[in-house]
Amino acid sequence: MSKLRVESFTLSLDGFGAGPDQDINHPLGVGGTSLHGWAIPTRTFQQKLFGSDGGETGIDDEFAARGFQNIGAWILGRNMFGPVRGPWPDESWRGWWGENPVYHVPVFVLTNHPRPPLVMDGGTTFYFVTEGAAVALERARRAAAGKDVRVGGGVHVIQQYLRQRLIDEMHIAISPVLLGSGERLFEGVNLPALGYACIKHAATARATHCVVSRR
Repeated sequence: MSKLRVESFTLSLDGFGAGPDQDINHPLGVGGTSLHGWAIPTRTFQQKLFGSDGGETGIDDEFAARGFQNIGAWILGRNMFGPVRGPWPDESWRGWWGENPVYHVPVFVLTNHPRPPLVMDGGTTFYFVTEGAAVALERARRAAAGKDVRVGGGVHVIQQYLRQRLIDEMHIAISPVLLGSGERLFEGVNLPALGYACIKHAATARATHCVVSRR
């Protein structure tokens, strides 16, 4: 059965999933890039993001790799697509990833402002959904054709699906850094009351990996 999954989402020790003041120079907010010290060196991220044949194997890479397994569609918030706010001034912004993004499947972007679908190289098409999270999920499931749907973020998008108990499984990586401010993933979210529990955890030198599942 198709699942709704969060994968490789990293939190700081003080609970932040993104730093403050996101802009074109700080895609993850100020300090946010430091969260991903566990992921960048992995073979999976080196191949997916940089087209490199190198990279480290081991536990960190195993968790990075699982995030791309059996994924048929993604859901992103507007901020995850780019730093442009308000109505689209034009169609010049085409994402953070160049002309061949890492997704290679349909991606549904939650936004309040309509925009035509954006067809990219490698099988990625961005669809801009103005009707809300439920409609985005419905369309993503249909596009995934029986495979899982991955919620890429950001924080507020994940919270929307969590509060409705729609997320089946989350891989959270806890990075040994402190951000001090930003967006807290579990702010106001009572995971046990919603039926979630940690079913697996593993620690490496760069992160503690936790898998949280809905009972």
